[in-house]
Amino acid sequence: MELIGPVSTQHILDLGCGDGVFGLELIEAGCEYYLGIDASETMVEAAKKNMGNRPGEIIQSMIEAWAFPQNQFDLVVSRLTLHYIENLDDVFAKVHAALKQNGRFVFSIVHPVITSSDKSRLPGSSRQDWIVDDYFSPGSRKVVLGEDDVTQFHRTIEDLYVGLQRAGFRIEHLRESKPRRENFEDEGLFQRRNRIPLFLFFSSVKI
Repeated sequence: MELIGPVSTQHILDLGCGDGVFGLELIEAGCEYYLGIDASETMVEAAKKNMGNRPGEIIQSMIEAWAFPQNQFDLVVSRLTLHYIENLDDVFAKVHAALKQNGRFVFSIVHPVITSSDKSRLPGSSRQDWIVDDYFSPGSRKVVLGEDDVTQFHRTIEDLYVGLQRAGFRIEHLRESKPRRENFEDEGLFQRRNRIPLFLFFSSVKI
């Protein structure tokens, strides 16, 4: 939210909206119109229920397959979704086209030091250490999340930065989810979170 800033009167597109709760937060913060896209039928049903009669719309679609409108949005957001997309350059270009001039694109992904390798994940237990390997080899990675095997796409920070520039964005901010002591009651968890960045955030502007 620090990167997003004020949203009063804005038209916002949310890629990977999940259950729509974040959309409610944006509307309560003054967003004039909210559109959420998600591929999951379950999440879309939950989002529509949560949205109710508020000034928003929820659409079920793969992000890659959705027909992005042109010059419609003041802000495009995406939270922990884009690392599941193979052709991210194409999505960056579509986001750029969907934004109004000087519109902003703010997103988070799993940090590349995490997506580079899943070798340190032990079944049935949390990681005690992290292995960063094959960092400069972008591409698909099989990852175990809970009981599910999923595919994520690893990219370096440089890949993402250059991809945004190539699509026509100016990068404003880059954050690595550094933990803040005031957000933790558990000292052990706070120390664990200080060991490695979990997420990467970009804030950029259409130029």
